[in-house]
Amino acid sequence: MLATVVGAGVVGLTTALTLAERGATVALVERSQALGANASWLAGGMLAPFCEGESAPPAVVALGARAIDWWEAHAPGVVRAGTLVVAPPRDTNEIDRFAARTSGHARVDEGQIAALEPDLAGRFRKGLFFAGEGHVDPRAAMRALVESLREAGVELRFGADGSALGPEAGVVVDCRGFAARPDLPELRGVRGEMIRVRISEVRLTRPVRFLHPRIPLYVVPRRDGEYMIGATMIESADKGAVTVRSALEMLGAAYALHPAFGEAEILEMSADVRPAYPDNEPRIVERVGRIFVNGFYRHGFLLAPAFAKRAATLAFERAEDRVAI
Repeated sequence: MLATVVGAGVVGLTTALTLAERGATVALVERSQALGANASWLAGGMLAPFCEGESAPPAVVALGARAIDWWEAHAPGVVRAGTLVVAPPRDTNEIDRFAARTSGHARVDEGQIAALEPDLAGRFRKGLFFAGEGHVDPRAAMRALVESLREAGVELRFGADGSALGPEAGVVVDCRGFAARPDLPELRGVRGEMIRVRISEVRLTRPVRFLHPRIPLYVVPRRDGEYMIGATMIESADKGAVTVRSALEMLGAAYALHPAFGEAEILEMSADVRPAYPDNEPRIVERVGRIFVNGFYRHGFLLAPAFAKRAATLAFERAEDRVAI
């Protein structure tokens, strides 16, 4: 079976690799000249289905619970250390609200928080610990997927336009994200902004979600003292730079989590647009002769493996249909 996957974000890379692992002859087409020119590059990489259940439907939790095993089998550096959720002392009612909307957690007190993250000792009275969750560095994971695609013999065509392909492309699986909106007008853009910092005075071993009253945020540890701070959720398709307001809010919340973040070195501030359907759930749509896999909102790394599996199954079915005709 011959297939062409359009788009080298996390969904496109995952789908292309799943097709190749099933024996398809695959080409991956990406309009950018190199890996990383998409919203996936700015993701937190949190494999946190239970936390996402705070606002996501049960299907997201159920499908996302399988993601960590897939990523551990396909990418380096997957960390299974859980997620810690805390709130400022004056807003501990937010912990109760978050707990009521999620599952898979244990309540933790001040001493248990200190045991989990010593650098947060004495700062928070209660929180939630989601032991079954994990995280991965998105950029390292995406590079690993590209290398696996090369080893599988997938043709990688960066700097190529995949918006119009002929019959020689075989079954086309379109994973362009928000760029596919001309064909998927029901998509909307949700702008996300992130900040990457480096600091040696703070040592966190797992993602910490901080239920700050003005802007809830997460801080995700990377290698060599780096942290990803994110992310805003703005109903906008504007891909402009990070705004002053957002930068102040994110950095202020990080400072409230731990004052030492005030001394952190800012390495990067970036923004991009996530694709989302009205219900914030991804879906697979067949239209204009293509299989579209889109609408992942903020759940790209969490749901890409499950939807790649579904898309690959459908692609093989469509290839068989063409042979039958």
